[in-house]
Amino acid sequence: MVSKEKRHKMLFWLKILVCFIAVIFVSSILFLRLESKNPNIGLKLDSTILGKVQEIEITVSDIRSGIRKIQIVLTQEGKKSFLLEKDYPAQGLLRISAMKKARFKIKLEPSEHGISDGKAVLSIVASDYSWRRWGQGNQVALERQVLFDTQPPEVVVISRQHNVNQGGAGLVIYTLSETCPSNGVRVGENFFPGYAGYFEDTNIFLAFFGLTHEQGPGTSLSVQATDQAGNSVQAGFYHHINKRRFRKDNINLSDNFLKMKMPEFDNLLRLDPAVPVIERFLKVNKDLRHSNYEDIMAITRHTDAKLYWRGEFMRFPNSANRAGYADYRTYKYKGREIDHQTHLGIDLASLAHSPVPAANNGRIAFAGSIGIYGKTVLIDHGFGLFSMYSHLNSFQVQKDQMVNTGDTIGNSGSTGLAGGDHLHFSIIIQNIFVNPKEWWDPAWIKNNISAKIESVKNSWNE
Repeated sequence: MVSKEKRHKMLFWLKILVCFIAVIFVSSILFLRLESKNPNIGLKLDSTILGKVQEIEITVSDIRSGIRKIQIVLTQEGKKSFLLEKDYPAQGLLRISAMKKARFKIKLEPSEHGISDGKAVLSIVASDYSWRRWGQGNQVALERQVLFDTQPPEVVVISRQHNVNQGGAGLVIYTLSETCPSNGVRVGENFFPGYAGYFEDTNIFLAFFGLTHEQGPGTSLSVQATDQAGNSVQAGFYHHINKRRFRKDNINLSDNFLKMKMPEFDNLLRLDPAVPVIERFLKVNKDLRHSNYEDIMAITRHTDAKLYWRGEFMRFPNSANRAGYADYRTYKYKGREIDHQTHLGIDLASLAHSPVPAANNGRIAFAGSIGIYGKTVLIDHGFGLFSMYSHLNSFQVQKDQMVNTGDTIGNSGSTGLAGGDHLHFSIIIQNIFVNPKEWWDPAWIKNNISAKIESVKNSWNE
């Protein structure tokens, strides 16, 4: 039997425990309901300049008392357009919201909300279920000033004659009415960016472009521009594309050539020497060639926004043509056709290890080895124009070095997939190999490049 005195003591401590638990419970409720932390608002807006249609992403979170209300408003000249009003009911004993995090994607279409071009304010207001502010909860507001622009930019092509050869290059000069992060010339599926900075008027752009050896008459050409609000425009311009035919060539592979060349690539690609030599050659001529092309395009993707070169390009002195641009090569082994590739440059042969000059002024964009091309130098002549020198025995320049026309950059050789000492010379515009012969021709340079530039200088400086 428990004595009366002990029962009183137990009852006393039980009351103390109950009171303690009650105090903790009430304190927890008060702590939760009187919490002072504002809801969090996240806004994903790629640009504050908005076009005809713009999607914004908004995130609101409150991990304590939960979200009570969200309101999203667009205000222009005192007129309010409500994009979203959302209330979340209180739930449970504590009367808090079960919604701790809400995410919205809202499509902004100014025409649907009576918003005209010009400045406006985007406001996001959120409150929670705290007892603060006399029961109205903690409230936070996020505002962003935006500019609506639904009109496309204006493009005016100011260069006149655009006679282009299949596999050749061209230049278009044009003006833009506003800042356009993306602008340039569209040739079929290829895009060639335009560059400002050559003329004092920064609204005038130069865009060098090229046609592949497969792009003949009928290829679509236009100037395209997209402004900061995403509005796009496309402007055609007068042009004429001259059809060109390119040579076909047979390459007969000998066992001596394969035995001489393949060990270098066996090491590079970790090929099994036990595999028949012709299978290893095809791995190099197809897969490695494609990979090397991607490597070159990664280099030419980055160009200086400055025109370094002047006049016609210098040809490798005292050299003879050994293979032409866009030659369609059929590879044969023991009388059987095994592969087809297109030669995207001109092979020039002189005396062994002859000094190779820079074809024009520019910056060394690359000096190193590129698979089938062997030791290679790439010169950035600015505004997306590059020259390429391959199969070198050695090179005497380094990346980012400035060179002038005629400066020796290396010596001819037979590195890479070359059967004898020669120079493989290419001209590249952005990501297209074009015919180098045009760039050696002073008349072509004058008619297609320098005369256009001078005409614009004269007419726009008057």
